[in-house]
Amino acid sequence: MAREYVIRPSVAPMPRIDFAHELNAQQLAAVTCAPGPALVLAGAGSGKTRTLTYRVAYLLENAVPAQNILLLTFTNKASREMLERVAALVSHDLTELWGGTFHSIGNRILRRHLREAGFESGFTVMDREDADELLQGALLDMRGGKVSELPVKPSVVGEVVSYAVNVGRSVAEVIPERFAHLEEWAELIHEAAGRYAKRKHDANALDFDDLLLLTVRLLETHSGIADIYQRRFQFVLVDEYQDTNPLQSKFIDLLSARHRNLMAVGDDAQAIYSWRGADYRNILSFGARYPGAQIYKVETNYRSTPEILEVANSAIEGMQTPLRKELVSSRKGGELPRLIPLQTGGHQAKFVVSRMLELNDAGMPWRDMAVLYRAHYHSMELQMEMTRHAIPFQITSGLRFFEQAHVKDVGAFLKFVVNPQDEVAFKRMVRLLPGIGDRSADGLWRAVAPLGRELAESRLAGGSGFSFSHAFSQQKVPARSASAWKQLGHTLEEIAPGGIPLPPLQMLQSVREAVYDDFARTKFPDYDTRREDLNTLASFASQYPNAEDFLDQLALLGSAEPAVTARDSGGEGVVLSSVHQAKGLEWKVVFVIWLTEGMFPSQRSLANLDSLEEERRLFYVAVTRAEDELYLCWPFIKRNPGGGDAVQRISPFLEDIPPELLEEWRISGGGF
Repeated sequence: MAREYVIRPSVAPMPRIDFAHELNAQQLAAVTCAPGPALVLAGAGSGKTRTLTYRVAYLLENAVPAQNILLLTFTNKASREMLERVAALVSHDLTELWGGTFHSIGNRILRRHLREAGFESGFTVMDREDADELLQGALLDMRGGKVSELPVKPSVVGEVVSYAVNVGRSVAEVIPERFAHLEEWAELIHEAAGRYAKRKHDANALDFDDLLLLTVRLLETHSGIADIYQRRFQFVLVDEYQDTNPLQSKFIDLLSARHRNLMAVGDDAQAIYSWRGADYRNILSFGARYPGAQIYKVETNYRSTPEILEVANSAIEGMQTPLRKELVSSRKGGELPRLIPLQTGGHQAKFVVSRMLELNDAGMPWRDMAVLYRAHYHSMELQMEMTRHAIPFQITSGLRFFEQAHVKDVGAFLKFVVNPQDEVAFKRMVRLLPGIGDRSADGLWRAVAPLGRELAESRLAGGSGFSFSHAFSQQKVPARSASAWKQLGHTLEEIAPGGIPLPPLQMLQSVREAVYDDFARTKFPDYDTRREDLNTLASFASQYPNAEDFLDQLALLGSAEPAVTARDSGGEGVVLSSVHQAKGLEWKVVFVIWLTEGMFPSQRSLANLDSLEEERRLFYVAVTRAEDELYLCWPFIKRNPGGGDAVQRISPFLEDIPPELLEEWRISGGGF
């Protein structure tokens, strides 16, 4: 028979915190709860970090040694912030308290048990660039060492492998479900994953995901080691529990198995990361996995007005979840959120800019405004309009639209046929071809440069007898590039027959179909998103009858003018962000744009109930970013890339909001 004995501190520090005074009733109930499993449902803006911080302080104040507490977070920043807040609350020594990300804690455990984990000596941890280099080596082994013959980019393979590890499934299983555009190369990716694993082993190196995967395996296969940590961590606290993936959930359950004093803090209504492996079911099944678990709801919101929260609550009223809660504002009443029907995306951009200028004139700083959207390409027209009006902005969801690699790639084809003396456009275009790097591109440019003069003479003579296809066929290229080079000549001939460029919309469609779509499928992990970007670019191109005007606009809008970038105005700009990137942030004024069926929610989500539910949660996150004013915009006409207009249905999420909760604005002017 065994008995545990815990050595207590010889002198307990005097309590310094009046918990009842510093916390509201719901926070206090969670912070002071008895040992045992507990799920804390902390709504948006309800002081989740405060609740977690005070829980750690409460445990310390009640004689729980720091070494017996584990705090798991998703970012180093969150961990540092919480531990700093705890240190400000208590006088205890926190050096023995383990706090950090899942991967940092995994790394710490692995370093203590190298031999049992299968290492003869210390291992190195690879960053993403190092991992891609090792993946490229694995792929080259399969293709005779020729970079030009790699059909799939290493970063794409890495994305598939990482997702599979985190959801606990094989590469073969996740490709049809999550990476359908890569099914043609599923066998190759599966083999590359195996070779990559061997190369990591031979190099005594781990990637980011291994830090957690190998720690879980260590705990599962070495009961003695598992026992060390299960005894040590009497209290485990987890932040953002709704975002845990299956691997993280298993790690938490292993460490909590002995004492079962697990406090999971999260919000089921903000579970929006399934695309990177997070499993919404972890928070829903908490009670089943931890029988007798107490559920605490923290629903007082300190961020938004009551009117905004009424919209937020109604948005998730139809959500399929057994974990019900309702946000209540701590603030006095404000203005009703505005519903803004608009004609087109261009009209939407003009309205948002007009209202921003009005608010700024009234004293609202640019930094207190944000525009949120479902996907980055939704912001293109708005970026253009803000640039025209010199409104500073910063983008958290990626590069400015016209600075993105894929936009510049397809633009290079158009630039070259308009001006065959454009060396930069030519080299960017040919480097997309297999087997052609910087040196080959230089050599080809020297051979092709005279074509510019030949085409210029043909155009001056008013003729149309120039042939890109014929001109390119006269050039020598590496054997492995011959087929792609020939196709390039045909594509250039197609978009500029006889040397005369077609309208930009037709050129973009031809370049995508003949060359770029196949390239993008295997080179970018976010292929679907980039494809939508190019659809948006095509819609923009449809406004221009000739390529010169279109390219001029691309150049003007793609230039980072000092008057437009927030970096040069001390970070004072309006924030443009996808909703995913905006989670955890807040602004006084928020515009949510493109709230139409197929845009928000996305088209892909409409056929799948689980995906549609996640889109609903994403909308809830967008709404709850606003403190004082909320504008919900929906254009009822969408310009199609191939010409013509499509009538848009209002987002079903807006239809679910009772009309009396919104003030509808009728917008006029703006040239629409």
